[in-house]
Parts: sequence; structure tokens; C-alpha cells
Amino acid sequence: MSDTPSNMIPLGTKAPQFTLKDTITDTIMSLEQLKGKKATVIFFICNHCPFVIHVNAQLVQLAKDYIDKGVRCIAISSNDMEHYPQDAPEHMKNFATQAGYIFPYLYDETQSVAKAYNAACTPDFYVFDSDLSLKYRGQLDDSRPGNQVPVTGQDIRQALDCILEDKDNTNLQKPSIGCNIKWFIA
Repeated sequence: MSDTPSNMIPLGTKAPQFTLKDTITDTIMSLEQLKGKKATVIFFICNHCPFVIHVNAQLVQLAKDYIDKGVRCIAISSNDMEHYPQDAPEHMKNFATQAGYIFPYLYDETQSVAKAYNAACTPDFYVFDSDLSLKYRGQLDDSRPGNQVPVTGQDIRQALDCILEDKDNTNLQKPSIGCNIKWFIA
């Protein structure tokens, strides 16, 4: 496992638009189609990363807890499937089905979306308001594989609650830590 931190892009950044294939439904979907009425959580993940596996159940629970509040979650994998075949779209569908994803799991085949978001690691989280303006970026919570801290999603939940209550999030936003995105090898 590597410990790659996320890049903390400026708050207020507008979400870059994208159109990608959802590996669960085998359909092409855009951010405009998928965004939430109140907020949108975009997370870059992959199948094999131990940091993602560690928080995966909380990602599902988070989506379940907030979907009726107008929040949509969107998962994206941008890993190079040639060198990391376990992250190929057919495996993504199986991974999502086994995990009980209630959100799309999109494949960023060209890695252009990860680059547009300046994503660095898996998992890497971005929370946008209804106007797709960045309100939070960073970690899910303080839990990491092996540190014995419970996975609660408290940092993302705080950010979402602030958006829903129309309050400023004054909590410190800490970078996520995870495996580096597996970029194409030139």
C-alpha cells in the first residue's frame, strides 16, 4: 500500500463535466444526468485498493442515508486496466454488485476525468452543492486500514449536513490518503 494524499483543489471550483460508461447498467451517463438536487458526492475508487475496500461498506451506507435528502453519489474508476486488469469494467460490475452499490460506478477509460478533477488517490472525495460548486474535498474520515479508528464517514457527512442546512463547513478539511491512481505508463 502506498500512502498518496489527495490534491486539495480550491473550494468553489466548478465540477468538470463528464460523460462516462456506467459499468453496472452498461449505459453512458453524464454528470448532468447524475447530479443530485441538493448535493453531489464524487469519489474516485477502484476494486483492488485496500483503502477503498476498508471504507466500501460506509460508501454504500452514506449513499443510502442521503439519497432521500437530494444527494447523489457517483463512483469513478480511472485506473489503467492494462496493467491492473482487476480494475477492468467487467470486474467493476461484479465488485459493485457484491458491495451493493446503489450509485453508478463509472469507468474513466482515458483518465481524462481524473485529470480534470486533479484526483490523485483512491479513495479521493469531492462534495459539490446544487450548483456543482466544490464545498468539500478530502477524506471520508480519520479511519485507515489498520489504525483501529471506526469508519464513520464523519467528514463527508459533516460537509453534506452543512450543505443541506445551508451553513458554512468550518471543520478542517484533511486530504484523503490512499493508493495512487494507476496512471497509464508511457
